[in-house]
Amino acid sequence: MSDSILEQTRTSLEQQLIAFRRQLHQFPELSHEEVQTTAAIRAKLIEAGIRIADEYPLRTGLIAEVGGGGPIIAIRADIDALPIQEDTGLPYASQVPGKMHACGHDFHTAAVLGAALQLKAREAELKGLVRFIFQPAEEKAQGAELVIASGALQGVQAIFGLHNKPDLPVGTIGITSGPLMAAADGFAIEVEGLGTHAAVPEAGIDPIVTGAHIITALQAIVSRNISSLQSAVISVTRIHSGTAWNVIPEKAILDGTLRTFDEHVRAVVIRRLEEVVHGVAAAYGTKATVRWIKGPPAVVNDANLALLAEGAAKQAGLTVLAPAPSPAGEDFAFYQKQVPGVFVFVGTSGSQEWHHPAFDLDERALLSTADYFTFAAQASLHQLSSTISQEGPQ
Repeated sequence: MSDSILEQTRTSLEQQLIAFRRQLHQFPELSHEEVQTTAAIRAKLIEAGIRIADEYPLRTGLIAEVGGGGPIIAIRADIDALPIQEDTGLPYASQVPGKMHACGHDFHTAAVLGAALQLKAREAELKGLVRFIFQPAEEKAQGAELVIASGALQGVQAIFGLHNKPDLPVGTIGITSGPLMAAADGFAIEVEGLGTHAAVPEAGIDPIVTGAHIITALQAIVSRNISSLQSAVISVTRIHSGTAWNVIPEKAILDGTLRTFDEHVRAVVIRRLEEVVHGVAAAYGTKATVRWIKGPPAVVNDANLALLAEGAAKQAGLTVLAPAPSPAGEDFAFYQKQVPGVFVFVGTSGSQEWHHPAFDLDERALLSTADYFTFAAQASLHQLSSTISQEGPQ
């Protein structure tokens, strides 16, 4: 194929991916509601002759495959949007009130579709099978576990994923081994006291005072229980108590989040938080309960796959950077508990961070991201098939 024809083909692919991303952007769907999104992805895959693996049933989202016998690797894209009113002014802005692709999952989906199209064109050269996971409900941290329960990770020996990164420029990619994104847990603390008139506080037991002391005491957990070489974040984000200005209420409720990168640190902080809450509550004559909303574990990248990803990124013309770990959570971590995986940050030159009403990204990053996944899939299948050949029959 001549250079001019190759350039025309790549330009056509880029335009196709941009158009598809904008289509998804206009019609965002929330977690577990991605019916039209799934149908649009399915139509594109069928049009390209890519097999839909309906033997892995999902109510929304889907699994597709390219390739044949040999090792199996997976590439994952999340497809859901957020309950946010878009404020970008884009000509292809969301047409659904109160819903928006404010985290760039439309970009992820289009990029992985691009890899599927390219790998389909090279199917005869593949040394195994590539399984594409178009996953629902990442924003609720539930979709990955649904995919695993469907059996779609069966036989998979490596998995690749991404998140766009607005603060990295187009043409760059953040790749590291080890922790990249945090375990994200939520907590709800209920403090029970004894209500009374505000003018006679001695006749009751004030849960608000207890709650205030709990909030202050929680701030010492990290600084006095966790090594300075490790990290954790405890944030109380919501306080609810009382209904009148002259009444001391019976209860106070404190909600918040815990972010950690290490399972040992996670366990220590959870234990200490419960001890502190119960201790402070007892000291003020109240009772307290802690309810945990367990989120995904930390995203921890496999060292070998991170090295392979760096090579694939360079093949795609991307500059590899060492990214700062993000305290945000990501349910890709559930896959990494099952098989080795690598998750990367793709630079998209955005002006706003994730989940902002004016979030946008530079679509010039689409084609190179598709290229990255294409090269990563080829390289990992080649590596895995070579290992099998060297080991011989078992």
